[in-house]
Amino acid sequence: MRDLLRLTRGGLLLTVWAYTAGWPPGRLRGLLRREKWQWICRGAWAVPGKEVDWAVRARVVQLLRPPLVCSHGTAALLHRIELLNKDFPGVLEFTTLQPGGGTRGGDGRTERTGLDGTGRGGIDIHLHRTVRLDARDVCLRSGLRVTSPARTVGDLIRRCGTREEAVVVADSALSRRTVRGVRREPLVHHEELATELSARRPGAPLARRRLALADAASGSPAETIARLHLHDAGLRPECQPLLHTSSGRALRPDFFFRRAGLAVEIEGYAFHGTREAHARDVDRFNALADCPDVHRVLRFPS
Repeated sequence: MRDLLRLTRGGLLLTVWAYTAGWPPGRLRGLLRREKWQWICRGAWAVPGKEVDWAVRARVVQLLRPPLVCSHGTAALLHRIELLNKDFPGVLEFTTLQPGGGTRGGDGRTERTGLDGTGRGGIDIHLHRTVRLDARDVCLRSGLRVTSPARTVGDLIRRCGTREEAVVVADSALSRRTVRGVRREPLVHHEELATELSARRPGAPLARRRLALADAASGSPAETIARLHLHDAGLRPECQPLLHTSSGRALRPDFFFRRAGLAVEIEGYAFHGTREAHARDVDRFNALADCPDVHRVLRFPS
């Protein structure tokens, strides 16, 4: 087994590597089964005990098919871009160049298939074909080739079914966020997204209109949805303005109607569902009420 371990990369083994090193197929299969290696898909195994999650499966896909680039929802996970009503994927998404493409302005077709092309490959992938995937459209995240933040956001909001889905994606990429416990800086600037959406592709005109609704000050998907609903009602509060308590403590309410002195907080259960979070909420509520500019605080569940 030790000789086989030397052929692995990050705890992964492609059978083609073992065949190239001189392992006979029958002997290899027998050893992999006896030693309880984990079958991932046709031609790929993981060492015993390795956690095989979506990121490991994505790495296997790129080892087996190097031209494929993580994109759309899978790229959003890697960049920590939040999506509305979607977490970890059952289907991995990749983009590749359309064969013979490069002259048309639009994207090519999308297909859903097993990794080996038969639907029985062990990893279900959603394959997007495009006529353009330049070097600036691709970067590395966690050792995986992935569409850049601007390209990822562009791909997502061009195909988003609803306004809310599109603006949540744009707000998340434009803002400083804590996503799945990791604090990150803004991933893109508004100008980068405007440039990305200037290309003639299906869905681009609607995507540009939705980008105009984005706000880098938004702090969460719940705030984005609330802001859009406020706008629908003709209300235009300040988003995350800087206020100070009478003692000088700095605070940023989710929304602030300055003339009315009204602060509005959107309470998402995912961030406020523990005793410690409740204590922080009470402290924040009291501090907001202590701001000279604030006359009233309203709290709404997301």
